[in-house]
Amino acid sequence: MLVTLARKYLGPYRWAVVAVLVLQLVQTLAALYLPSLNADIIDDGVVAGDIGHIWRTGGWMLVVSLGQVAASVVAVYFGAQVATAFGRDIRRDLFHTVQTYSAREMAQFGAPTLITRGTNDVQQVQMTVLMTFTIMVMAPIMLVGGVILALAEDVTMSGLLLVIVPVLAATAGVIVWRMVPHFRRMQKRIDAINSVLREQITGLRVVRAFVREHREKERFGTVNEELFDTSLRAGRLMALTFPVVMLIMNMSSVAVLWFGAREIEAGGLQIGSLTAFLSYLMYILMAVMMSTMIFMMIPRAAVAAERIGEVLETTSSVVDPESPVELSGVSTSSTDGGGPRGRVTFEDVEFGYPGAEAPVLHDLTFAAEPGQITAIIGSTGSGKSTLLNLVPRLFDATAGTVRIDGIDVRDVTQRDLGSLMGLVPQKAFLFSGTVADNLRYGKPDASEEEMWAALEVAQARDFVEALPEGLEAVVAQGGATFSGGQRQRLAIARAVIRKPRIYLFDDSFSALDYATDARLRAALRPQTRDATVIVVAQRVATIRDAEQILVLDQGRIVGRGTHAELLAENPTYQEIVTSQMSLEEAA
Repeated sequence: MLVTLARKYLGPYRWAVVAVLVLQLVQTLAALYLPSLNADIIDDGVVAGDIGHIWRTGGWMLVVSLGQVAASVVAVYFGAQVATAFGRDIRRDLFHTVQTYSAREMAQFGAPTLITRGTNDVQQVQMTVLMTFTIMVMAPIMLVGGVILALAEDVTMSGLLLVIVPVLAATAGVIVWRMVPHFRRMQKRIDAINSVLREQITGLRVVRAFVREHREKERFGTVNEELFDTSLRAGRLMALTFPVVMLIMNMSSVAVLWFGAREIEAGGLQIGSLTAFLSYLMYILMAVMMSTMIFMMIPRAAVAAERIGEVLETTSSVVDPESPVELSGVSTSSTDGGGPRGRVTFEDVEFGYPGAEAPVLHDLTFAAEPGQITAIIGSTGSGKSTLLNLVPRLFDATAGTVRIDGIDVRDVTQRDLGSLMGLVPQKAFLFSGTVADNLRYGKPDASEEEMWAALEVAQARDFVEALPEGLEAVVAQGGATFSGGQRQRLAIARAVIRKPRIYLFDDSFSALDYATDARLRAALRPQTRDATVIVVAQRVATIRDAEQILVLDQGRIVGRGTHAELLAENPTYQEIVTSQMSLEEAA
């Protein structure tokens, strides 16, 4: 997978990659050329006493050294640019891929691991690419060139390489092999610590309310300690690598000096050749050590690349059709005479989660008409929210058909489908920014007058006007600066400002007091008189005026009618009503 990512994302930068490779080649050849010049100074200059030769060769060495430095600087500059662009492009595609996921894929991965894969994993791969440009290209050239030039200096002493290089490579290989499992566990430990940390930050109020700080510290400490232990084991192996390599390099230097001195004494080797051979040996061993550094990074990068590839290769279960049906005259305004009317029909719809023993919804058949409110009520876990999520295609029905104006929602692009709807989810989520930013999420070009009008309908104008900054008041991530009821009202205003053909309210009035609930529903009536409204609710008071009420029980419709009809005839509805109010109040 690491190679696949490199091919895909480095392709657009192939000329920069070639430039880096050429510059690294120049740098390495210059480095290999310097020892021979040094040997030439010693043998032909110092020994012969030729000062002019020393100055000429020394000047040439200076030019070669400056060229090597220049090539190295430019290579690192371009390599860093390519590696950074590589990481940027992967993060971009990861984000775009996750944006296409349905609720099914989001539940499959989970937010913590997606965050880790988009940050830490990408960073690991990006760093490996950078090290590849700065080290991996240089290492094999230096290794091969060093061996060839060492043989050219002295074939006899080159026999030492047959022992030194395999020992060094085998030692590094064993250490890297031992590190791979630790790196794989390390990424999973990072997922776990992100999961716990995210949960604790989100649920901080609950933790403090129940005085469970000590338990949460212990819980975080457990996953933190697991990451520490795994990182420590991998770090120990990494720390062991360099002393072992340096020991082998120093012992190799001693061996070369020992045998070289004997050859010089016997007259078979010159001093300059010995220094050049020693330099080439250092280059060879440095090349092996640099390769070891890369091989230490590659296992972790390979694990990270697999995790990134898993996200990129997972396609959404909700996709646009190849030949979409156009909703002629699509309009996001319920007051516009053209475009779809917004009639929603369920025809023998069934839905089951992957791997579940039984479907959540069974044989649902009903119609939600424009200009009417269709309410859905039932006990917890009866499938109310799941039913609602099938309309905007957050899930796709596993059997049966969901239609809008007679067109299967799976035959329409998600963009066209979303343009018809205003969804207020069960958990009222607000984005960081300002109140105006959140309202414009529903309608990007909304004017201040439209925003205040939507806030008035949602019964949110009073508390927004009371804020010092008004529409420009800062909203913390998730809307943490507002109460639950205020968040719900702002979320409702965000849907109202869009003036859609279909309103979907998923238990969106639960945090409101009865008086505010009643005022809000009364204000909504004129706004939604031509639209289709589907309301999921737990409170009977919220839906008692609906033209059609569907009673769900274990994923099946067990009652259908108005409040009065169901109260008179449906035992399940009667049970729900009596759990909230007396029959006299309900009537």
